[in-house]
Amino acid sequence: MVDVLGWRGCFGVVTPSTNTVVQPEYDTMRPRGITNHVARMHIANDALNSDADFNTLISRIDAALEGALERVLTAQPDRIVLGISAESIWGGGLAAARAIQDRVDRMTGGLPFTQAADALPAALKALGITGPVGLVTPYFPVAHSHLVNYLAEIGCEVVAARHLQRPSPVGIGLTPLATLREAINEVNRPEVRAIIQFGANLPMMHLAAQAEAWLGKPVIAINAATYWHALRSHGITDRITGCGRLLEEH
Repeated sequence: MVDVLGWRGCFGVVTPSTNTVVQPEYDTMRPRGITNHVARMHIANDALNSDADFNTLISRIDAALEGALERVLTAQPDRIVLGISAESIWGGGLAAARAIQDRVDRMTGGLPFTQAADALPAALKALGITGPVGLVTPYFPVAHSHLVNYLAEIGCEVVAARHLQRPSPVGIGLTPLATLREAINEVNRPEVRAIIQFGANLPMMHLAAQAEAWLGKPVIAINAATYWHALRSHGITDRITGCGRLLEEH
């Protein structure tokens, strides 16, 4: 039987319990006939004060993956979308992404799967971007090498980065827009061809779309790239306005 509301596709979205941004941003980008069904990876909203704290956070999120998948699969989705970007590249770039893919496949029996590590290369290709990029994240410095190595694998060189070191998982979603604007401007060096934002709980989608207008170059919000890739991989070609060039033009 065809789902009455999700007659074009039902997306099972897996994201941390502390994430307050993925669900509303994905729903903003959701075209008619697609439905999002969210399952949470349970983690505590513990304080983040150091690289060690951030490593612990990633480990706890990673350990919660299968439980959230088990829950969302009861809704019988047509596709799984991973609403966290760091886990996709932590500890090995594209190899880490393939390990995540294998774990998801074992749980789902091979349902179509979308994650940030696969979405971003597709987004960069669509926009014609290679070479120097700027990077904005809510992370701690421990994340930098993981991101640099991953981006190098997909043809980009990080020449400027701002890691905001937010004080807690929920605190990432509470990042003021003024702070994000400052970070975007800080990494916008003349040689930068695009600005990439990691951290699925940063409220960046609308601001990134606005920044593209004032900077005259792509500003890729990771939630926009991930959901765009999910839609296009699912055969959905609707153009969505107000969420950035990817969804409006590609």
